[in-house]
Amino acid sequence: MMEHAVVIAGGGPTGLMLAGELALAGVDVAIVERRPNQEIVGSRAGGLSARTLEVLDQRGVVDRFLAEGQIAQVTGFAVTRLDISDFPTRHNYGLALRQKHIERILAKWVGELPVTIYRGRELTGFAQDGTGVTIELSDGAALRAGYLVGCDGGRSLVRKMAGIEFPGWEATTSNILAEAEMEEEPPLGVHRTALGMHAFGREEYEIRDGKVVFASEGPVNVMVTEKNAGDTAEPTLGDLKEALIAACGTDYGIHSLRWISRFTDMSRQAAAYRKGRIFLAGDAAHVHSPVGGQGLNTGVQDAVNLGWKLAQVVKGISPESLLDTYHAERHPVAARVLRTTMAQVALQRTDDRTEALRDIVLELLAMEEPRKKIAAEMSGLAIHYDLGEGHPLLGRRMPDLGLSTPDGRLRVYTLLQNARPLLLNLAAPGSLDIGPWSGRVQLVDASYYGAWELPALGAVSAPTAALIRPDGYVAWVGEGRPDGLREAMNTWFGQPD
Repeated sequence: MMEHAVVIAGGGPTGLMLAGELALAGVDVAIVERRPNQEIVGSRAGGLSARTLEVLDQRGVVDRFLAEGQIAQVTGFAVTRLDISDFPTRHNYGLALRQKHIERILAKWVGELPVTIYRGRELTGFAQDGTGVTIELSDGAALRAGYLVGCDGGRSLVRKMAGIEFPGWEATTSNILAEAEMEEEPPLGVHRTALGMHAFGREEYEIRDGKVVFASEGPVNVMVTEKNAGDTAEPTLGDLKEALIAACGTDYGIHSLRWISRFTDMSRQAAAYRKGRIFLAGDAAHVHSPVGGQGLNTGVQDAVNLGWKLAQVVKGISPESLLDTYHAERHPVAARVLRTTMAQVALQRTDDRTEALRDIVLELLAMEEPRKKIAAEMSGLAIHYDLGEGHPLLGRRMPDLGLSTPDGRLRVYTLLQNARPLLLNLAAPGSLDIGPWSGRVQLVDASYYGAWELPALGAVSAPTAALIRPDGYVAWVGEGRPDGLREAMNTWFGQPD
């Protein structure tokens, strides 16, 4: 029986990101993935948010994604786009990039790290005990792990077998997605009718002056709202034709399906993200409509929150209680994502009352303060973990400042690329001493002379020091004295031997 410290069920974006985080921390990690390779059939998520780009920057791989995607102000809420070009971040934009490319790039990065991948196999069962988890695979083999993380999608077998409830709201809308040939050229772009939304596009496109320009020929990507939301079976070409005729008056002679799938606005969230040695992340923990594009991004950020905590417990640095902070921090984030997504679905309805409500919302979002607040939330830049009272930085993402250090000019995110915690001393060099934590936490003396600004909040006072977790969030802020630093070190990075 093969043994690993951590086994991840599912090799999508969340599972790959988590594996990368654990491998960077020196943890023996394996992925069980049912697909024989990383190929995806169908068009799923189509972009990375500003905060996810920052996270990838923190690991030194963001340029790989920027090289293949298209920068655009793709952050939006319901029927309006929200400009974040004035936000204080190096990535004040979204990146249009289809999920199949996101996964391919992540898989290449993970392939450069010591990660074992069991491809073409599925998890079929598991049993946890006091020392670990025994995992059964579809080929009859078994694995042993200290911890199991279910990154196996909305129908997660890990979640079901762990007995974790998945409460939420049933679907009110249903949509068919497909790629096929059409005898007639459809009107490319997004359209709204009394029945709901429908859209036509192509795999190849460019973004010019903020607008999508599709290739002039090739198979057509279709998204169309169905009349009824109750069907959960795989859709057929006949279902697609029927939905197109209802929405457009014609099916445009659609034929030769390449793939077809169905999605709804069902919204559910796992009641617990942890049950003993079992964890959930990504779609296994939360599902909702793709409107707003927060699903994949939330999953990747789940992985970055869990990875360093799991690594520290596996390595004996921190107690098991640290793992409870994963649910405490990430469950509220996804709960808010579900609420904002349901609100956007509601605003896309086409009755007169919704039209009136949508007009009011558009007026509000045209104002500076509401625009900044909602745009910061939709881009992931407003995430705030409750780490206590104090400086506005506490519990928020650390800005990627350009620092003057003894090693020259360095960015904060460059200092986080090894996925280790960082104590940034901005006071007199040598004024902070981390003593027994020196093997766990990087101490960098630096100076910074620019403004301190946070998205939506604006300017904040300059701290004298900041303790930054491996996920880029600030765990302690110095404001002239090192009060509380020892306690924060103990809480997040374990008591010294």
